Amino acid sequence: MDKTTPKLSAVIIAKDEEHDLPCCLESLRGLCDEIAIVVGAKSTDKTEALARQAGAKVAVRAFDGYAGQKQAALDLASGEWVLSIDCDERVSPELAQDIKRIIAAPGECTGFEIPFRVFFLGKRLRFGGLGSERHLRLFKREAGRFTGGQVHEGISLDGPAGRLSGAMNHAPYRDISEYLAKMDVYTGLAAKKRFEKGGRFHLWHHALLPWDFFARAVLKLGFLDGQAGLVWAGLSAFHHWLKYVKLAELEDSQKAS
Repeated sequence: MDKTTPKLSAVIIAKDEEHDLPCCLESLRGLCDEIAIVVGAKSTDKTEALARQAGAKVAVRAFDGYAGQKQAALDLASGEWVLSIDCDERVSPELAQDIKRIIAAPGECTGFEIPFRVFFLGKRLRFGGLGSERHLRLFKREAGRFTGGQVHEGISLDGPAGRLSGAMNHAPYRDISEYLAKMDVYTGLAAKKRFEKGGRFHLWHHALLPWDFFARAVLKLGFLDGQAGLVWAGLSAFHHWLKYVKLAELEDSQKAS
């Protein structure tokens, strides 16, 4: 980047990401001055080696929640500006140009939301509630901090946030099998969090599955994305319902102990 442009660091957390990490790093080429990666301590593939080969700052850390891992990556960074990106995300060329432009002259903003384009089964999903997805991912390092818990994390920003026009490309699942594998992990964590906060299962939670599918597929026009949109709606509805089924399972386990 131009010497007059503020230094930009990319922060990433990774565990068993040897498939996605190289493409993520490639999308950052020519954009970031440094890359800071926190690798999960139980990663079993070449993730750490790939990160080091790319010249990234690397720390290996036991997982204690997404917010904790991402904050550890942020603590590694030294840039004035930070871009938080996941391994299954790619900076588009237009987003790269947008970022270069905005950090050179950000005005009063200390952070920026980025629009996301979600891809599933080889197709971009424009409906089903995904077409207007935005996330705060670019921010001044000293103005942002990751907050949250085991499952959901966010960025607490000191100052106003603006919006970029360039999009982040996001392909969260290579196929249905990967979706199901990740769903098992995420729903388990979500159920545990809900249980610890006093949440309990009710029979009406069974209605969530058909309702959520109808809302995504019909009310939010997911059917317009064709097969991929309908499959996404169905899996998302199942995901939502499964969290509560696992919550009931935790309740039963407590009663039996």
